[in-house]
Formats: sequence, structure tokens, C-alpha cells
Amino acid sequence: MTDALAMLSVVSDAKEGHEVISALLILVFGMALGVGMICFLLVVHFMRTGRLGNRNLLRGREAFRDRRVLSPIFLPSRWLAIRSTQLQSVQTALRLHKPQLCSWEEGLTVAHDHKLFISPPIAGWTLVMGASLPDPADDVDRCFHFLLELSRKLGHVQFFSLNRVLNHHAWVQAEQGQILRAYAWAGRTLWNQGEPTRAEVQLGMNCLDYWEQSTSAGFGQDDVAGINTDRVPLLAARWSLDPATIDMRRFKESRGIAGEISRRKTV
Repeated sequence: MTDALAMLSVVSDAKEGHEVISALLILVFGMALGVGMICFLLVVHFMRTGRLGNRNLLRGREAFRDRRVLSPIFLPSRWLAIRSTQLQSVQTALRLHKPQLCSWEEGLTVAHDHKLFISPPIAGWTLVMGASLPDPADDVDRCFHFLLELSRKLGHVQFFSLNRVLNHHAWVQAEQGQILRAYAWAGRTLWNQGEPTRAEVQLGMNCLDYWEQSTSAGFGQDDVAGINTDRVPLLAARWSLDPATIDMRRFKESRGIAGEISRRKTV
């Protein structure tokens, strides 16, 4: 009898041991299954994230391709904004040689050579861009007469110039042969005519008189010349148009005019 009870005890202990082992195996299997599921979900997440990233990258590239002519490489350092939609009249007033119809991209590319690009009309304005426009830092009198004569022929003319390396800058409004407002700086004030416009005041642009000298920016101080230079495009947007904000996708089929500058008097 005692032997029988001992055997039953051994069998019972063995059964309980098997149950414990089975429970542990099930627990290990469940943990492995859980870890595997987590890994699977992480892989799916990263694959989806990668696809979205690639999709966004492609969209970014497409947007860049559509707006590549607005890259800082192509942006003009000097440009005119003329309140006119008559490209032929602008071309005649500028006396361009060998005029050719061209796209925005082609026009802005040749504008860095000794040519000018007359843009298609935008919201009642025509832009003229090119390094051949007079630079006030080189000859402010030539710039003055150029804009005066051009406004006599075309009406309302605006001029903008900036050099981010030297912080030279200029902005001018002329109409019907009169200078309404002008300011040009190239290490000193070259031209200061008319009262500052509301846009200049609102943008905090500081225009020095002829006898005033700009002080170098000290620690914690802003460089006045640098601020003015950076805000020239903002002023252009207030007065007329900022070339950097034009959405080229709207004007893919539009054509402007590129031409060479006459060696004779420009206007």
C-alpha cells in the first residue's frame, strides 16, 4: 500500500512538472510571437515612412524643377518694374538689339550676360532684369538719367539694386520724367531724393543723408546697410513685384524678350 502511494506521488509530481514546463514553453512562445509581431510592425512602419519620404523628396524635386529659375543663382541683382503690359514698347524704349522671344529660364540665364530680359506681363507689371542695367555704385548720374528718360517714355518705372557681398543697395520710383523717390548706398549715400515712402518706414529701412556715415555694427547691434540690402526684395513686393516670389508654374507657356544692350545711348 505504501509503495502504491509513493508511485502515485511520483506520477503526480511528474505531471505537475510537465504542466509547468508546458506553461513555460507557452510563455516563451508567446513572448517570441509578440517580439516578432513588434518587429514586423516596425518594419512596415519604416517601409511606409521611407516611401512617404521618397514621395516627398520626389515632390520636392518636382517643385524645384518647376521653380528652378528662382534659384539664387538666377535671381537678378538689378531689375526694373514697369507699370505696363506692352512688351514691344518696353523693348523700343530700351533699344534692344537682336530681340528674341524666350522662356523665363532662358531669359534669366542670358540676363547674366550683356543682355536684358523683358518678362511677360504679371498683374499689370513688366519686369526687366539683367546685369547690364546701370549700377548706381559705378555711375549714379548715368543711373539717374537712364531712369528719368525711361519714365518719360514708359510712365511709371521702378528700379531696384542690391549687392549682398558689399551691402550696396538702391531703390527708385520715377514717373513721367520725374523722380518721386530714390535712395542709393555704396559705402556712402550716393542718392537720396524725395521723402521715404510708407513701405520704407514700415520695413524699418534706414536712409542716411549725404553727410552721415554708417557706423560698423558692434556686438548685439544690427548692420544698417545689411538690413537695407536684405529688405530690398520686401520693398519691391510692397511697391510692385518681388521676382523671387513669382510662381513660374503659372507662366510656363508665357514668353518674354531677350536682347542685347545698344552701345549707343540706352534710352
